[in-house]
Amino acid sequence: MTSRPTPSSSRRLPLGVALAGSVLVGALTSVQAQMNGALGAALDDGFVAALISFGSGFAILIVLSAATPAGRAGAARLFRGVRGGHVPLWMLIGGFAGAFTVVAQGLMVAVIGVATFTVGVVAGQTVNGVLLDRFGYGPSGVVSVTVGRLVGGALAVAAVVVTLLGEDSSRIPPWMLVLPFLAGAGIAWQQATNGRLRHAVESPLTATLVNFAGGTLALAVAAGIRVAVAGAPQSLPAEPWLYLGGATGVVYIFLSAALVRHTGVLQLGLGSVVGLLLTSVAIDALWPAHAAPPLAVALIAVGVALVGVIIAVLPRWRRR
Repeated sequence: MTSRPTPSSSRRLPLGVALAGSVLVGALTSVQAQMNGALGAALDDGFVAALISFGSGFAILIVLSAATPAGRAGAARLFRGVRGGHVPLWMLIGGFAGAFTVVAQGLMVAVIGVATFTVGVVAGQTVNGVLLDRFGYGPSGVVSVTVGRLVGGALAVAAVVVTLLGEDSSRIPPWMLVLPFLAGAGIAWQQATNGRLRHAVESPLTATLVNFAGGTLALAVAAGIRVAVAGAPQSLPAEPWLYLGGATGVVYIFLSAALVRHTGVLQLGLGSVVGLLLTSVAIDALWPAHAAPPLAVALIAVGVALVGVIIAVLPRWRRR
């Protein structure tokens, strides 16, 4: 069984710095959603768009891992750990959740908008973050479900509800509201799994590489089946920014794997909520979707989420 870190076994980032990083994770997630959604719409194929996004990120990580001493050392520890049984196989499949998220982005964001997609992602991420922390799945072990965490999580969900009330959801098929929730739950599990792997191999870069390897493999199979059934896209779009989703994913998956041991799964998720909501508001203001909420509603949701994050991390709420 893989050992867990203790508070004294490794240096911890100041909580404010770790939470700022988690906000950045959420912001980059929204940016990637817009890129992958636009690419999926341009190709008229969310599976091929997801493979392009994940595959490009995987290629970047192969180069980084081969070119840097830290990457090579982490890969060596990974191989030794797998061969010796210290790194169980379930730690290697976090990328499957990432693959599902990227497919969902490619299929739905162009239709329902970033804000609506964020609604489901935040709800799923928050609920599963509480459960994963409670059962000790994350790299920091069991994290007590204190009053602050419950209130903070409830306010994050309330922020999602506020956003949802501003959406014209009557024109959105129900499955398009369920899949983002499942994607969000998968993101929380992915962050915890990658955090465990990062601790086992002592390298966020290697953990991120494994994440993208698994996701690329899963997407190659899915896209191959899709192309065999429906045919390949007729042409590739010319806009360069559409192809940056993979690089963006590399950054935020790397950050998640590095930060989760400092924050726990729930607090990482709550910080991501703020970044997700703030950035999705900005994106929908620049590229409005037909079901986007009014700006005032979106700003209220962001304010509620911010209060939730503050309450979740206030020292007076922590169990001593």
